[in-house]
Amino acid sequence: MKSAVETLNPTRVRLTVEVPFEELKPSLDAAYKKINQQVTVPGFRKGKIPARVIDQRFGRGAVLEEAINDALPKFYTEAVNEGELNVLGQPEVDITEFNDGEELKFTAEVDIRPVIEIPDYSGIEVTVDALEVSDEDVEKSMDQLRERFASTTVVERAAADGDVVVVDLEAKVDGEVLEDGVAKGVSYTIGSGQLLDGIDEAVTGLEAGGSATFTSELKGGSAAGQAAEVKVDVTSVQSRELPELDDDFAQLASEFDTLEELRADAVKRQERIKQYDQATQAQEKVLDALLELVEIPLPEKLLNDEIETRTHNLEHHQFPALGLDWDTFLEREGKTREEYDAEIESQAKKGIKTQFVLDELVSKEKLSVNQEELTEHLMRRAASSGMSPDQFAQAVVEGGQVPLLVGEVARGKALALVVEAATVKDTNGEVVDLEDEEDETGETVEASSETPAAGDEAKDEAKKDGAEA
Repeated sequence: MKSAVETLNPTRVRLTVEVPFEELKPSLDAAYKKINQQVTVPGFRKGKIPARVIDQRFGRGAVLEEAINDALPKFYTEAVNEGELNVLGQPEVDITEFNDGEELKFTAEVDIRPVIEIPDYSGIEVTVDALEVSDEDVEKSMDQLRERFASTTVVERAAADGDVVVVDLEAKVDGEVLEDGVAKGVSYTIGSGQLLDGIDEAVTGLEAGGSATFTSELKGGSAAGQAAEVKVDVTSVQSRELPELDDDFAQLASEFDTLEELRADAVKRQERIKQYDQATQAQEKVLDALLELVEIPLPEKLLNDEIETRTHNLEHHQFPALGLDWDTFLEREGKTREEYDAEIESQAKKGIKTQFVLDELVSKEKLSVNQEELTEHLMRRAASSGMSPDQFAQAVVEGGQVPLLVGEVARGKALALVVEAATVKDTNGEVVDLEDEEDETGETVEASSETPAAGDEAKDEAKKDGAEA
């Protein structure tokens, strides 16, 4: 086999491959064997039909076609390896010349990773928010904790903002009650915005036994996104009472004996959250600065495929889950379709560039991923997906996604190197030391620009801890 590589542009090549007919013999033999197992010819046992009979009965052309289909991937892979190409996606193959008994010639056009020169990034300097915990931050944290320990008391009066009402709901579309449009005994806090648009106005002022009807766009179920006429019956009105902020509350809601200790702990937790915010900001800003330093040509097909994938996920996964369509989504976002398409394209470009640059850094710095790092990453991904670690690990293995996870961890380590080399200052001009935060979080930004930094996960844990203190 002979092969040659022609560079069409910085991200695409054309392979020209010539294969002597004798090198097709293994594939021809495999083709005869496969056809032998699929067909029946009177007078011959299955699998024992001579090649000449197959040629006579089914045509030599069918055998050659089967052989070429078997051989092309092998010879294409050999040509890629000979050319030392880092290919992306599937090739566009064209058989340019082939006759029985003669040389097979074909071309294959395919996208490749562009050659990237990583510049000196030690001069990157970014500014992040200063670590400042305000009294308002602490009070908000304390109020959230009080909310978790609020009690309710049934009252004989009209419902008001902040009250909890127990309601029965019945939704109709075009005058017909939906099969999944009836719910009974639903508890709802007026003003929380966690149910249907319009319900706050409908139930405010009603006493137990009162009813109202309102129109609302359904957020889920069989008629998601449609306008429904909703009848609401209030069966109970309850007032919410927040516990007093005192030592008794501190003992009830935490391991602390005094309110002063609880408040001091709330300050520490807010500081941790701010620190993680700083780390996340630093990672994102350093990444943006790094991408600005590197010239990265993008494969057109790869970019188009990425845009199509993002749009498909939006339309077929996120929209149904939220009961949205393009019109309602764009109205909510306050954008036109053209503006949002441009935003998706920008996000796709950044995601691809991020992966290219960090992968190049992984290669340049010879970064590797050990089992402990992979396991920690898998545990975090499992938690964010709502699956158990065992379930997530099984899904990853069965889906052949282990290399993907390894790549994510390696890219996180690559970005950590850049962040470590950069100068990070806060808005007060003070240099921020991120080493402690990196040690705690264990990794930085993941595989693409959209994947949350580990600081976000740690921040969520800090918030969760604060709520459970």
